[in-house]
Amino acid sequence: MNIEQLYRQVIMEHYKYPKNKGFVADPSYMTVHLNNPSCGDEMTVQVKVEDDKITDVKHQGTGCSICCSSASVMSQTLMNQSVTDAQHIIHEFYELIKGYPYNPDILKGDAIVYQGVSQFPARIKCATLAWKALELGLNKIKEDDQK
Repeated sequence: MNIEQLYRQVIMEHYKYPKNKGFVADPSYMTVHLNNPSCGDEMTVQVKVEDDKITDVKHQGTGCSICCSSASVMSQTLMNQSVTDAQHIIHEFYELIKGYPYNPDILKGDAIVYQGVSQFPARIKCATLAWKALELGLNKIKEDDQK
């Protein structure tokens, strides 16, 4: 099995059996909904931050395998990270997705399976939709904390 087949297998595993999928009815979670009108992907992300640490991430959406699997990977990758570390990880994920060099000491685990997405520019929005929703949620939490 070559590396591309392995990456495809990981993506399909997260698509078929997503981690942290579903919502909670809890007002302490920040909820952000985004969609990608060019391909029809829709994603809602919930994030809970306590003492500057991401304590929970949930996602729910519809779309292609890249979009939905990436939400699962994002939730696992960013769970239990500090807000600052999560923002660095998100930045490195964006670098990877665009085909730029990324820091493997910061971006680890299943997130690297999306390396090949850079070869398909139309899929970049699919892979980053959940990550962008979480990033917006973290920014909103920071803004609210500064008020």
